[in-house]
Amino acid sequence: MLDLIRMASEARRGADHLRGASRAEKDRAILALAELIIARKEMLIKANEKDLALAQEAGLTPALIDRLRLDSGRLEGIAGDLRTVARLEDPVGQIFDRKTLPNGLQVHKQRVPLGVLAVIYESRPNVTVDVASLALKSGNAVILRGGSETLNSNRALVSVVREALLETGLPMEAVQFIDSPDQALVMELLGMYEQVDMLIPRGGAGLHKFCRENSRIPVITGGIGVCHLYVDESADQEAALRIVQNAKVQRPSVCNALDTALLHEGIAAAFIPKMIARLQEDGVSFKLDPQAWAALGTTEFPEEVVSPARPEDFDTEWLSLVLGVRVIAGLDEAIRHIQTHSTGHSDGILTRDPDQAERFIREVDSAAVYVNASTRFTDGAQLGLGAEVAISTQRLHARGPMALEALTTYKWVIHGENHVRPD
Repeated sequence: MLDLIRMASEARRGADHLRGASRAEKDRAILALAELIIARKEMLIKANEKDLALAQEAGLTPALIDRLRLDSGRLEGIAGDLRTVARLEDPVGQIFDRKTLPNGLQVHKQRVPLGVLAVIYESRPNVTVDVASLALKSGNAVILRGGSETLNSNRALVSVVREALLETGLPMEAVQFIDSPDQALVMELLGMYEQVDMLIPRGGAGLHKFCRENSRIPVITGGIGVCHLYVDESADQEAALRIVQNAKVQRPSVCNALDTALLHEGIAAAFIPKMIARLQEDGVSFKLDPQAWAALGTTEFPEEVVSPARPEDFDTEWLSLVLGVRVIAGLDEAIRHIQTHSTGHSDGILTRDPDQAERFIREVDSAAVYVNASTRFTDGAQLGLGAEVAISTQRLHARGPMALEALTTYKWVIHGENHVRPD
């Protein structure tokens, strides 16, 4: 049995060391990690192949298998994200809200690391590197607990992270890894509120619910995406087809992929057959509400491509090449549908009417709201943040892609000239 208390104590010592590390020291470690990811590519792919083989034997879905896959291209992408993180400004030590009080006291806030993070995640081994790099850059230590389906991949990746830390003189204990699939360790971790400062679950709705209900550590939740695009009557239909295709097809197994297309009734008869004809070539199947079905008219598609939607389909995060389609009367109904069925992740409007766009932005309260763009941009790297540790859909502390600044808190700094408080 792993000694989690000892592990957390080591992580705290690593966090204490990192708090005083310079930006140059942290960036050097991150850039070394980027080089080692490429240099150890063959070893990492072999470790990942073991997980892929076990996943197939276990009957995991194609969507989950895609999430845990590491290939040469994805490793190159991970290395590129690390270089982006190294170029970003270091938030630690940043001063803001500076002011001088009437009594002469000079006051400001200054960003500091949170301390020790714990991240519990499923399926995607790239999270191991994303989280480690962002934790290091923001001066935090981290305890990682990946899913059992990626144990071999994560062992290999953590070994490379620690190699980079050793090579550059930063404390290896700053990145800890729970190298066991034992669920009892998760329950123990969730109770360690004195040793761990923040918990971030990354995975399915079940994991988030479990952590919310059982953790004594403050929890940041999110990453569950039932994402929508509303195609307004005024939209450029050819552009809308490209955007819907990108949002659904580019990588269907991730949380910012499109789940439901909401179509204005004025364009449904023209748009729906074109959308189905285009996206079925990518392997997409469609769940149509009665109005969408009626909009097909005499156009016929195979049963495996189109089928009637059930009510629960519009609350489903597909994580696969399935798209729900609903025809609505206009913006009022689109907003009501999103308010009812969205998980508050990423929702957008495709329109040429600026008033419709502005109202959508004002009334749709999701972490990311889009106008004339694919939902696939809800991503730390795509939004200029480098890699992300999570996508938060809650309202406290951080929202949307959580990168460096979201992994800091602040302290008040007060400068006086021998000030004493009067009675």
